[in-house]
Amino acid sequence: MSDLPAHARRNRALWDVWAQDYVMPAEKNWASESPTWGIWRVPESQLGVLPEDLAGRDAIELGCGTAYICGWLARRGARVVGIDISEAQLATARRLQQQYDLTFPLLQGNAEAIPYPDSSFDFAISEYGASLWADPERWVPEAARLLRPGGQLVFLVNSFLLSLCMPPEEGLAATERLLRPAFGTYRIEWPGDQGIAFYPSHGNWIRLLRRSGFDIEDLIEVRPPEDAATSYPFVKLEWARKWPCEEIWKARKRR
Repeated sequence: MSDLPAHARRNRALWDVWAQDYVMPAEKNWASESPTWGIWRVPESQLGVLPEDLAGRDAIELGCGTAYICGWLARRGARVVGIDISEAQLATARRLQQQYDLTFPLLQGNAEAIPYPDSSFDFAISEYGASLWADPERWVPEAARLLRPGGQLVFLVNSFLLSLCMPPEEGLAATERLLRPAFGTYRIEWPGDQGIAFYPSHGNWIRLLRRSGFDIEDLIEVRPPEDAATSYPFVKLEWARKWPCEEIWKARKRR
């Protein structure tokens, strides 16, 4: 992985350090057979993120981290592969694989260039993995290459609106005013050791997905329940009840 782009090298180093903070959440998610999504842990029953029938389908998680989503897919009968750039994250994933006796490939690598042939998968998913930390101009066409005609891509990201309202300082929550311009915002280098993340506007997502061979099926703007809670400091519940701080895109590769 010596040929990684600069943003991927920086994010890999960051996640190797952050990995220890994600061990307990990983253990909780691996123990649950009922998926919950995003920082507010909204149940699958409310959002309908996953296809109804995954049995016998080939699936890949792009930026799998501790791979609990891979675990959920495998329990639903999918033949799943996980790829992540952080070896420290994958170490937790492999330990939990053994604990729950779920065997599937876990690759250390960059989701912008995946060592699988064209048309290898029926379903691709990313929750705050490649969808946030990899360059969409690279990973979305790569997802299209990997999917068979009719295959589905689902990804969860911070909303574009949230990215415009987040202060640059670590630990501060989104404000109720715009702090950066919408035009020209795409890649944000967070100061200190917070990494490089990507926040395309809705227009940019739509054009990129269509250019890559996808038809857009849905955009779910996640509204957390009134009693939701999160350990993440970058947004408060009151804010997220007024405006979407997370969104889920569903797209299907054209036949």
